[in-house]
Amino acid sequence: MHLSDTLSRLSESATLAMARKSRELKEKGVDVISLSLGEPDFNTPDFIKDAAIAAIQGNFSSYPPVNGYLDVRQAISRKFKRDNNLDYSPEQIVVSTGAKQSIANVVMAIVSTGEEVIIPAPFWVSYEEIIKLANGIPVSVHCGLDVDFKMSATEFRKAITPKTRMMIFSTPCNPTGSFYSKAELAEIADVMKENPQMYVICDEIYEHINFSGGHESLAQFTEIKDRVITVNGVSKAFAMTGWRIGYIGAAKWIADACNKLQGQITSGACGIAQKAAAAAVDADPNVTFAMRDEFKARRDMMLLELRSIPGLNVNEPGGAFYLYPEVSHYIGRSYNGRKITSSNELCEYLLEEVHLALVSGEAFGTPGFIRISYAASQKDLKEAMNRLKKGLAQLT
Repeated sequence: MHLSDTLSRLSESATLAMARKSRELKEKGVDVISLSLGEPDFNTPDFIKDAAIAAIQGNFSSYPPVNGYLDVRQAISRKFKRDNNLDYSPEQIVVSTGAKQSIANVVMAIVSTGEEVIIPAPFWVSYEEIIKLANGIPVSVHCGLDVDFKMSATEFRKAITPKTRMMIFSTPCNPTGSFYSKAELAEIADVMKENPQMYVICDEIYEHINFSGGHESLAQFTEIKDRVITVNGVSKAFAMTGWRIGYIGAAKWIADACNKLQGQITSGACGIAQKAAAAAVDADPNVTFAMRDEFKARRDMMLLELRSIPGLNVNEPGGAFYLYPEVSHYIGRSYNGRKITSSNELCEYLLEEVHLALVSGEAFGTPGFIRISYAASQKDLKEAMNRLKKGLAQLT
């Protein structure tokens, strides 16, 4: 058995790994509650399904254009203008098989071997691995609970070196739910102005799951817009994770580069899913409000539960559907001779002892934390909190 050097550099997705372990236990008859995946527990809205059915009946079953059907890219262009006041022409948009592929396309199109990519930590698990795939060097900038897990302009500036090519961040953020205000983004834009060799991927996949007001995009700052790649998709806001549609808005030369790369890897995304996505992005954003409001109610309930547990520290996230408590208080404790030495081990312990699946902070670049997804029913979430309290209380 001989595997490539590229694969040896790559780690398994921690979120998918925990989901796999949960599934294996469930297959053995164990009653596991899994809060490990970032997947809405809602069904795709009927009007989107209807668009997919119409696409099937319309025989959209041939190879689509690599960058997406023109009418789909036109719909995304309208969405960018309506929701974000961003002017991306259809030629500046590339539709991909999920936002993960969108991000990978951009990184591999722009980052060369040995170039550095700044990622504020906590960060989504795949950022670091995608950078490794491109032979780039991930540079993590720690952003603590005390600053709501957000990178300041000062920290950003300090992390830049002559080798820096890119920065990647999400707003609202996975795993913390924190989001950047316009003023905070303006400070990041100012640092970008000082460093014309740099590009930024702004991952906005949780745009519509925002509990605190309007979403802000980094690309709104015109002086740096051509060096910002805006990534979005339909997975989260429209409960379409399995439809696998993401997209970018970028300078045309970047879009062209991603189109070239994608043409050699997957070609165009599923045409039927594209037509469904066009219906989603063309819809008034208020169709997402009911799901957003339910997520907020769950967040508020979960915060009350978590804040009642001794030793846990947690912020109040303004978006997405995650909580990211600090669990350092429980590191170093034991149960039945089993000592917990990391948040990784804590998550393994919780899965095995109380059958609750969470994801450790190591996966997101910040040991001592755990990510809890509240994309589950309130009934399951309440039982999950009971199991968490039991599991932590057993540690001495």
